Amino acid sequence: MKAVIFDMDGVIIDSEPVHASVLMGALRQHGAKLSAGANTLTRFAGMTIPAIFSALKKEHQIKASVEELVACHEAGLVKYVKETAEEPIQGILPLLRGLKGKNVPVAIASSSSKKMIELVVNKLKLTDYFQQLVSGEEVSRGKPYPDVYLATASRLGISPECCLVIEDSMNGTIAAKEAGMFCIGFRNPNTNGGKQDLSRADMVVDHITEIELNDWLV
Repeated sequence: MKAVIFDMDGVIIDSEPVHASVLMGALRQHGAKLSAGANTLTRFAGMTIPAIFSALKKEHQIKASVEELVACHEAGLVKYVKETAEEPIQGILPLLRGLKGKNVPVAIASSSSKKMIELVVNKLKLTDYFQQLVSGEEVSRGKPYPDVYLATASRLGISPECCLVIEDSMNGTIAAKEAGMFCIGFRNPNTNGGKQDLSRADMVVDHITEIELNDWLV
């Protein structure tokens, strides 16, 4: 493998529970009736926020526009990142340092907006580790389609089959594999309680620290 591409939410930063909470809050604020324990969002893990709201707006007959829902959601996330987020998921920083030491091209391919990706990377002081930051909102189709991963590989100047992806969601692993990339699934206990279907991944780890660089890089 000649490049490593990271998903962000649930891989770089443990934000999936916050995403879910803020998203549910935005839906309730605009009239959707959802129980606190609902598994409404599980199937959407890894997808772009506009795509999620577009689907749920139809299902729950929400009058607010997708743009209004997205703005409400993003405001909550910005508040969380600025006030609460302090460090990346355990094992990420040593992994990034190792990749930088080996001059391996590294990127983020996330379903979050470009604004959120940049905010997280800056807050966690990870700017120097990434050559590309690519949002699913920059391509025509979000995960589980491969577009964001193919776009990221293109920007890195690396063939998709030479890229290794680290993902924590079903939709993300599908996207990576459909792009022709090697995919490591990270079973984050805070992403759907660690019960995400990662069967499309080439291998699955329970901790980022289990990923050994020398096993994959050429």
